[in-house]
Amino acid sequence: MKKILVSLAALFAAATMLSAQSMADATETAKLANESLSTGDFATALSGFQEALKMAEACGDEGLELVATCKSVIPDLTRRIARSLADEKKYDESFAKYQEAIAIAKEYGDDATVAKAEEQIPILYYSKANDLLNAKDFAGAAEAYDKVLEIEPANGNAAFKKGEALRNAGKADEAIEAYKLAAANGQEKNANTRMGSIYLAKAQANLKAKKFADAVADANASYEYSQNPSALQIAGMASQYAGKNADAISYFEKYLDAAPTAKNAGQIAYTIGALYQNSKNTAKAKEYYQKAVAAGYADAQKALAALK
Repeated sequence: MKKILVSLAALFAAATMLSAQSMADATETAKLANESLSTGDFATALSGFQEALKMAEACGDEGLELVATCKSVIPDLTRRIARSLADEKKYDESFAKYQEAIAIAKEYGDDATVAKAEEQIPILYYSKANDLLNAKDFAGAAEAYDKVLEIEPANGNAAFKKGEALRNAGKADEAIEAYKLAAANGQEKNANTRMGSIYLAKAQANLKAKKFADAVADANASYEYSQNPSALQIAGMASQYAGKNADAISYFEKYLDAAPTAKNAGQIAYTIGALYQNSKNTAKAKEYYQKAVAAGYADAQKALAALK
């Protein structure tokens, strides 16, 4: 019986010595990890703290304090590595690391790190999208801006940049929808300018294709967004070609009001005069022929003389 008691005592002593040695190793591992952290070697530091955590957990109650210390460091350290990957423009690796940081932080109850990591993810997508846009990868850029907007639907800058990507990709209608979202979220001036330009191009194309009703509709949309006088001129021309002289007169008159010093002001005034003359409104015809003469349009003088 005495021999058995002696053997048990020796076993407990050995276990105590082993536990003490393991705890010392865990503490030393954490110390080395902390030194790596202080020099900015985040990868080595993270690996060290993770190893120290495993060792401390194996020590039971004796390792609880070190376990808590490691768990207080690991989530934010993982986030910082994700941030450094983003700085190196390793966006996909960075995103994966942020996801890892969020998962660990949630497991360890580190709400502050969860919030910081989640805040960085749309910034990460935005940076990636900007780089893709600059590289003329318009489809990839639009997709990345979509990721930002999934997280921050009211991000006007991302919506505007998405519009830019889609416009450059030749997807005018989709670009307009993105610009509308941008306009509703702080980018009204820039977005309206772009939409005015897109609708103007559509109006010109429809005028050329003799789709006069569509040309007028697009020209009106262009003017609504950008107040570009050229849109009124296109609407006037489309209406004239469609035989809608009253509408043509209205648009051309608005054009001259908006751009009285335009190079073609004399020609437009002459056209208005001719349209009035065709509608038997001699007084108005004379008025606009006189304006055409004043603007230096040569043919107007002959037309005016013919009315006297």
